[in-house]
Amino acid sequence: MAKFKFTIFLICIAVALTFIQTSCNVPTTEDLKTYFEVLDLQSKWVKKYYSPWPQKLILVPSISFQVKNLSDKPLKHVYFNAVFKQLGEVENRGDNLYAAMTKKPLLPGEVSDVIIMKSNYGVEGKNLLDFKRNPGWNPWLINLFVKVKGSRYALLGEWNISKEIDFEEAEPIGKKK
Repeated sequence: MAKFKFTIFLICIAVALTFIQTSCNVPTTEDLKTYFEVLDLQSKWVKKYYSPWPQKLILVPSISFQVKNLSDKPLKHVYFNAVFKQLGEVENRGDNLYAAMTKKPLLPGEVSDVIIMKSNYGVEGKNLLDFKRNPGWNPWLINLFVKVKGSRYALLGEWNISKEIDFEEAEPIGKKK
């Protein structure tokens, strides 16, 4: 019976040490903010759906960026979460979760490949002119969060989504004059 209690005691100590060791390696949200520098963030609206007949066009906000590892250790299994919303609103209008550096870690001082994230929700109209002529098209914002190794999400920043549209409608099919 004493051996059984001693074995259970050793197992509990091993589990406790493992938990303490892994929890000590989890960066805080304040640390995460200092690990990354967001570079070359660009935003635009891109096509989610287009139908020339009946006319229907859905555009969604999209961002592209790179990150630089400012920490002194390699970073692996990094998750970025982009939350899209309209200016002045609290409600989320779309999001995107992106797993980065899953195979090869981002070494200290290195810059990542370009990361592209699109919202799953957008704005609907009949054609491109609906968007270009719409004076009520409210500005949108992007909140970019990052998470590493079981940490909580940390806000990297907030940016405005430009009104640039990266889409061209197909030419109408008809008789040539």
